[in-house]
Amino acid sequence: MRSLNSTIFTIFSTFLLQISMAVSGQTQESFLHCLSLQCQTDPPISSLTFFPNNSSFASTLQSYIRNLRFISAETPKPLLTVAPTQVSHIQASITCSKIHGVEVRIRSGGHDYDGLSYVSDSPFIIIDMFNLRTISVNLEDETAWVDSGATLGELYHEIAEKSNVHGFPAGVCPTVGVGGHFSGGGYGNLMRKYGLSVDNVIDAKIVDVHGRVLDRESMGEDLFWAIRGGGGASFGVIVSWKIKLVAVPEIVTVFKVERTLEQGATDIVLQWQDSADKVLDEMFLRVVLMPKKHETVKAKFVALFLGNAEKLQALMDESFPKLGVRREDYIEMSWIQSVLFWSNYPSGTSVDVLLERQPNPEKFLKKKSDYVQEPIGKAELEGLWKKMMELGKPVLTFNPYGGKMGEISELETPFPHRAGNKYKIQYSVNWKEEGLKASDQNLHKIRELYDFMTPFVSKSPRCSYLNYRDVDLGTNGIGYNASYKEASIWGRKYFKGNFDRLVKVKSEVDPHNFFRYEQSIPSLAAWRGQMAE
Repeated sequence: MRSLNSTIFTIFSTFLLQISMAVSGQTQESFLHCLSLQCQTDPPISSLTFFPNNSSFASTLQSYIRNLRFISAETPKPLLTVAPTQVSHIQASITCSKIHGVEVRIRSGGHDYDGLSYVSDSPFIIIDMFNLRTISVNLEDETAWVDSGATLGELYHEIAEKSNVHGFPAGVCPTVGVGGHFSGGGYGNLMRKYGLSVDNVIDAKIVDVHGRVLDRESMGEDLFWAIRGGGGASFGVIVSWKIKLVAVPEIVTVFKVERTLEQGATDIVLQWQDSADKVLDEMFLRVVLMPKKHETVKAKFVALFLGNAEKLQALMDESFPKLGVRREDYIEMSWIQSVLFWSNYPSGTSVDVLLERQPNPEKFLKKKSDYVQEPIGKAELEGLWKKMMELGKPVLTFNPYGGKMGEISELETPFPHRAGNKYKIQYSVNWKEEGLKASDQNLHKIRELYDFMTPFVSKSPRCSYLNYRDVDLGTNGIGYNASYKEASIWGRKYFKGNFDRLVKVKSEVDPHNFFRYEQSIPSLAAWRGQMAE
């Protein structure tokens, strides 16, 4: 009897698989036909569309997956990937996705920490922006247009090709895609002097849910406000950004020094908490805290100073004497060389390395974030070191605020974490071991450390940074058509009071919630319509 049941089950499973393959084939053919009708270009859109039966499908999908947690056989795959080379390809992809009732994921660099730019539990396609990476620098008005598919490294390289006294305030990882970085806020080691990336965005081009190509004037100030820190993928496909370049001196100074607990790291971190957000805006001093073999904690201090070593020495002697930085620790260089230094490239590396789009090697990873508004006391820090040594794995990075960040209103852009924050914490855990056991162990460690930090960080809400994507904060649930109340659980942690304005904009520009995902801004109109049904 068991043999007969097994045989019936095998025949039935094979039958279902054949039906599924047939339906899949029909869907592919229908979707491609739709794309070709909507977009008759050279090159044809068919040559830029990758289905699962295409030999380039897997390599195209995997080439911009930066977190190995989302590369397994069990990870949901897109029905297809479109890699547009022009705006009409994006317009056609949106139109055909609406016709076929599938979701859209938009990927520029693939650095979404929880994979939301290339994974969904619902049928979906990926609009992969890597072919759209033109950068045009205009030194006459000190601006640049940059496509969303460009990387930060490519942007920095292009600016440096044109000028040695201009830069742009954005992240320190050169392979991050411009599109996601800018639309989530975008911070880096120039933020105390010039604010976030979005504080220096002056125009943009977006394809909306209706397929219209809009710039700042035609989209209106509300939508332009929303895409500068509110997550662009909730509102449309942002094709390019116009940015205002900033001034950097011909010579900047960097250093990197490490201290263990036995070398006085606790007192140094205490002094850092008191001074790092108050020193000259030209100074950015990051602290990276790493447990070492369950025995100690090492604090690595990494600095960028917009000035020469002599001026930096005077600043350090006044504000951070306990760190004990020596004259030989300071390195003077150009701003573009400091980009390489902060990316941990060896001295002498060519700036052309910034044109390489693939970081190596990839890892399994999880990130989280917090904001600290009052200094953590010595006894509490010592308790933190003990906890980190006990866990043995998560790394903490403290990034100082103050300067320009405290001068800009929290209402200016959706990013609200401005005055009142001393520093931001990034929690980070990486691992190389495959399998569910290793994943569960490492996720448990970072969550346990995050829970431990609850008394020392912002409250009501406990805030987080959108670009450190964290689905632990909450999601929109099945179908991603969350109510305002449901989405507020995670939304207020990212956006505080600005969440309400984002919902208003979303409800106006995408009322039926076409652009949706696990943490997309909800549309009140779509939710009410769903409830009425």
